Amino acid sequence: MAFHLASTAKFSVIEYGQPSKEPPKSKKAASALPASAPKTSTSGSSPASSLDFDALTAAVTKQQSAVKMLKKSGASPEEMAAATAVLDKLRTELAVAQDSQAPTVKFPRKAFEDTIVRKMFVIPSFEIHGGVKGLFDLGPPCCALKANIIDVWRKHFVLEENMLEMECTNLTPYSVLKTSGHVDKFTDMMVKDVETGECFRADKLLEDFIDDLIEKTPDMPTEEVEAHRLVQRQADSYSLEEIHALFQKYGIKGNEDHELSKPFDFNLMFETKIGPEGTSIGYLRPETAQGLFVNFRRLLEFNGKRMPFAAAQIGLGFRNEIAPRGGLLRVREFCMAEIEHFVNPNDKAHPNFHTVAGKTLNLFDRDSQLGTGRPLVMTIGDAVKQGVVNNETLGYFMARTNLFMEKIGLDPLRLRFRQHLLTEMAHYAADCWDLEIKTSYGWVECVGHADRACFDLKVHAAATNTSMTASQRLDKPKKVEVIAVEPDKKTIGKTFKKDQKTVVKALEELASDSDAVSAFEEKLRTAGSAEIEGFTIEASMVKFSRSMKEVQEEKFLPSVIEPSFGMGRILYSLLEHSFLQPDPNDEQRVVMRFNPMVAPTKAHVYPLQTNEKFGPVVKAIADQLTAAGLTNKIDASGQSIGRRYARADEVGTPYGITVDFDTLEDKTVTLRDRDTQLQVRLPSQDIPGVIKSLVDGAKGWEDITEEYSGKAKKEDEAADDDDDEMDLGFDDEEEDEDAKPAANSR
Repeated sequence: MAFHLASTAKFSVIEYGQPSKEPPKSKKAASALPASAPKTSTSGSSPASSLDFDALTAAVTKQQSAVKMLKKSGASPEEMAAATAVLDKLRTELAVAQDSQAPTVKFPRKAFEDTIVRKMFVIPSFEIHGGVKGLFDLGPPCCALKANIIDVWRKHFVLEENMLEMECTNLTPYSVLKTSGHVDKFTDMMVKDVETGECFRADKLLEDFIDDLIEKTPDMPTEEVEAHRLVQRQADSYSLEEIHALFQKYGIKGNEDHELSKPFDFNLMFETKIGPEGTSIGYLRPETAQGLFVNFRRLLEFNGKRMPFAAAQIGLGFRNEIAPRGGLLRVREFCMAEIEHFVNPNDKAHPNFHTVAGKTLNLFDRDSQLGTGRPLVMTIGDAVKQGVVNNETLGYFMARTNLFMEKIGLDPLRLRFRQHLLTEMAHYAADCWDLEIKTSYGWVECVGHADRACFDLKVHAAATNTSMTASQRLDKPKKVEVIAVEPDKKTIGKTFKKDQKTVVKALEELASDSDAVSAFEEKLRTAGSAEIEGFTIEASMVKFSRSMKEVQEEKFLPSVIEPSFGMGRILYSLLEHSFLQPDPNDEQRVVMRFNPMVAPTKAHVYPLQTNEKFGPVVKAIADQLTAAGLTNKIDASGQSIGRRYARADEVGTPYGITVDFDTLEDKTVTLRDRDTQLQVRLPSQDIPGVIKSLVDGAKGWEDITEEYSGKAKKEDEAADDDDDEMDLGFDDEEEDEDAKPAANSR
């Protein structure tokens, strides 16, 4: 079975089987431009062109929001048709602008993809059995890279923020995910081939069919193209009945013209049975957060009932994607790192906010998305002060996330935070921002930051009859109004009979929430009745009394600020940001410029040649590095030292240590830096400490060259010296790079 790297409309992916057809290029969209549409400048590098492009992007976003609002408000078909026609026209204009904005330097995708596979960063799972879509294995270098990223994340957040880390089970009972809403709402529409049973995601099948239809009909009138594109743009918003009607209209079939079933909702969770009886339904968790929510009471107790506090978890999530085609960015099993910061809903200040207030971020807020199309560049302190970001705690984690991304080596110029539009927001959310990373395929959402208010704890508390309230001691006592609820048990008993206790308990518990009880009382006063727990309460069934009480603590149902990290997407983005071809005239020379802190291997150790006298010295240096906790690898193959350096660069090893004949005399070695290609001579006993300081960030390469001044050489100069000493007798061409290496385990 042959494997290849293929491109889809959005992502670079590793897939099995035959290469897929290239997606339609943006020039095809240009052919659909209406004659009346204004012309867009083709000078992609000019400021005016950039302004036009940004303005068009903002106009499309604004019209998308307007269409969604019309749909929610139940607008007439005529209004919807007019609004979507405007949207389709704007999208066509944007396609032309995008074509004119083509970058002058393209990302070297072929070389990048070749390196990822050839150096075994990522490979298809179960490759010799034909592979499975949406499942991938990380090879040795990528496994180490991911482990190092997670280690930095844990130190940056869990350790520095004194968070409570948990590891919850992947198996989750039905009741938990029913309460959270996943059982009912975590779905995509699916159709099935009635003969083979093959499944397809309905909206994507419709989109692909329309692409194929337009591509195969180059002389299709512009108006007809626009009509098809209009259908395509709304593919993910149709109801089951609407999308079925469109399948019939277009005559969409399965492979080999097989009939398809009617569309139906498919839940993306992996369902299983817990226990041999088969009566207890469970799921592989689609997210890690629910385990932290249901353990809130115990976490609060463990934390000495102190508020606010944060809990964290790193683990796997599972989503049974119908037809995964986003490669490494959309898989069926993925690593997540989530933080749930529990805070007083009336006080979302953060005690450490001042430490990040001066951090400048790229903030693509709602107004910018709907207006200029360009992000704001401002400090997070100003963003919170001006109300761009809702509160200090949310802003604090946004800034800390940006700092984490910079720490692991992502390009800060390719990071931005995009605020959710009102049409994207969950009804209970106060504010949401996605950290997006710019890749060669555009902006990819990698970290969600959401102020989820009290929703999660509230629904679990209601479903389990468990108190999730917390309290904070006040700086000084204060007097508050207390509303007492007095149910008329006799009247309630006659009305609700066996449900009397449930109703009375619900009314009594209402008193713990002053806002809720005030709203309930007002509803009874104005409407004469109100609902509670599904029961209709008449005004005569309950009385309210007020009194003033001095309190020293405040009770509340905590709000949750949630940063949620998709580690797989961050990993892919880091691979791409680290990839470099230093010489445009040498396509074979590639470097993965990983930050030393997260690099899979920190150093390679090289004997200058296969001389038995070098062996003990090389082994001793490698052992010292291992004892210092520094991953390393011995490369004793017979190839030239330059070729071995290049091989280490391909897997991102930042430092190389060469043992030569001088080492045998004066116990000094050559230390080579990957990024500058400079070398210094230093005592071999200094190597572990020097590399440790470089990896930890305590020192930079400039510090090392200054410390060992007068001993730095350019790599080509050092190579000339080596050539004077070497007579290897090996062919410099094809030799297995792993023929003779000795590796120290990570």
